[in-house]
Amino acid sequence: MTSRISDVDLARSLKGGFVSSHAEVDGVRLHYVAGGSGDPLLLLGGWPQTWWQFHKVMPALAEHFRVVAVDLRGMGASDKPCGGFDKKTMAADIRGLVRHLGYDAVHLVGHDIGGMVAYAFAANHPDATRRIALLDIAPPDDRFFGYSLLPVPGRHQVDGDINAAPGRFLWWFAFNQVPGLPERLIAGRSRFLIDWMIDYLAADAAAVTDYDRDVYARAYADEDAIRAANGWYRTLATDIEHGKAYAPLTVPVLALGGGAGTRAILEPVLVPRAVDLEIVEVADSGHYLAEEQPAAVVAHLLRFLRRPHLRTAREEVGPRSR
Repeated sequence: MTSRISDVDLARSLKGGFVSSHAEVDGVRLHYVAGGSGDPLLLLGGWPQTWWQFHKVMPALAEHFRVVAVDLRGMGASDKPCGGFDKKTMAADIRGLVRHLGYDAVHLVGHDIGGMVAYAFAANHPDATRRIALLDIAPPDDRFFGYSLLPVPGRHQVDGDINAAPGRFLWWFAFNQVPGLPERLIAGRSRFLIDWMIDYLAADAAAVTDYDRDVYARAYADEDAIRAANGWYRTLATDIEHGKAYAPLTVPVLALGGGAGTRAILEPVLVPRAVDLEIVEVADSGHYLAEEQPAAVVAHLLRFLRRPHLRTAREEVGPRSR
C-alpha cells in the first residue's frame, strides 16, 4: 500500500475548495467533505468504498452545487457504532447532517448502499428531498431473497466459473451477513477483497487506480471497520420490511445503470416506487459509474437536476427509459 493519505489531504487535492469536516448527529460522528457553492447536493457512497469514490465527479459538480460527500455510519472516518445500520436509521443520520449544515432540503446522489440510504431518506423525509439519483442500485425488496449467489451449472451454462458466467452473482450479500467471520478473515487483507470486487464488477477496472484501491483498502483494514460495513448487509431483511410501508416517491428520481441490460433489473423495482422516474443505461460502465464514466455521470446529473419537474404526485406514469 501507499503511505497513509489523510482525508484532509485527499479533500485538498480536489479542485473546488473541498474541506474535510465532522459533525455530531444524534450521538453519531459523521465525516463529510464539502466544496463548491449553490444548492446543496449530497453524495452517498457504498461498499467497499468511501466518499473518495466520487472524487472524479466532485469538482465538476461543485461548479454548480454545494457538494457534500458523506461517509455513512460505519464508513471511512465516520463512527462505527454497534447498531443502527438499517437504511431508515442511516437516512435519519443524513437528515440530522442536513439540519446541522443549515439546509431545509437537498438533492441526493446515492451509489450502492448509499443509494439505499438515499431512497430511504426520500421516503421518510420527503419535505427535505428535492431530487434523488440512484447509481446502479435499486431499493431492496423480496427479490433479494431469490438472487443466485453463485452460477448454477446448466442454468448459467458454465461449470461453476463465476467469472465466465453472465450477470452478477452476489455471494458477498451472504458472506457479509455471517456474524464474526468476515472481519477475522479480511482484517489486514482488505486489499485482496477490494481488488476482487472492482475487477469483478467494473467494465473498466483500470478506472479505479492502484492509489484509489489503497484508499479503500485502508478504510476497511481493521476488524471494526469490516464489522460495521457488514452491518449494512445484516439489516437488509429489515430494510425490505420498511420499504413495504413506503409510499411511492413523488420527488424526481433518476436511476443510472452500469451498462446495457441494467434497465431490465432496475425497472421492475423502481416503477412502482417512483412517480417521476427516468432510467438511463450508461454505456461502457460497470458498477462503479462515478469512477468508470465520470463525464457521463456528471452530464446526466446536471441535466436531471436542472430539468423542470415534469410530473406531479397525482399522475400515474411509468419511467422514461433510454
